[in-house]
Amino acid sequence: MGTPSFLELKKQASFFFKEKLKTARLALTDVTPLQLMTEEATDGESCGPNTQTLGSISKAAFEFEDYLAIVEVLHKRLAKFDKRNWRMAYNSLIVVEHLLTHGPESVSDEFQGDIDVISQMQTFQQIDEKGFNWGLAVRKKAEKVLKLLEKGELLKEERKRARELSRGIQGFGSFNHKSSSHSLSEHEVLQESTVYRKCNSNFTKNYDEDDQENTMVSPNDANLFPQPLVADPSEESRTGMKENMDPEDDENTEVNPLLGFSKKEGQELAGEDENHPFTDGESKHTVVLLDENTD
Repeated sequence: MGTPSFLELKKQASFFFKEKLKTARLALTDVTPLQLMTEEATDGESCGPNTQTLGSISKAAFEFEDYLAIVEVLHKRLAKFDKRNWRMAYNSLIVVEHLLTHGPESVSDEFQGDIDVISQMQTFQQIDEKGFNWGLAVRKKAEKVLKLLEKGELLKEERKRARELSRGIQGFGSFNHKSSSHSLSEHEVLQESTVYRKCNSNFTKNYDEDDQENTMVSPNDANLFPQPLVADPSEESRTGMKENMDPEDDENTEVNPLLGFSKKEGQELAGEDENHPFTDGESKHTVVLLDENTD
């Protein structure tokens, strides 16, 4: 493992300094942990807040004091928008969009005074050294937030979708594996829960009689399962006759495996033995085949 580079040491020192500064602000000032979280989520160094941070901020926004601390940070970030501080304003738009769809309804009124600044972001142009068009991302985000601030049908639909998604996650936990863009209805959820319960009962021994009845096979479904093969008694008797034949006759005998008996031209086809259990003594007879070339 090589020695860390100067840039890595610089990043570690910067992180250590920020942590110490954060601790000092919490101890010596009236700043709240939530306010610090909002500042970190909207700073100019990160690539944007993650989902967990957005969820924490939107939940805390329903408390009046936390709400005031959150919107104060966002107003300051948006007011400083320019070509150098565009990233802070862009990250602030991400938080504002999440608050509009997941936070209190008063958020749409709170940021009406920032419409002019957000409108300026619709003409922003920025391409980084790697060729990524950040200007396009900023313009699209600004356009989406402005439509939500109109308080029209889009805002209602987005809030409804977010509310249904939140209820599905909280109510059903790991059983809700559907996509976030399509929420489950109550009937579909109950149906999936019933199917899961029935399937799971087949693998446990302590199931009730109802589950046993659901797992029984009806007579109409008997054709769905393969039937066991039953040996034909006549086949066994023919095998015994084959073994008791004279070896000399067996060599000159033409065998037809499909018909199950042997045929010999100019010879006599004998019937079963008199003492054979499957032979009726009264109906026993012998067929004699005559050779056509007899003198």
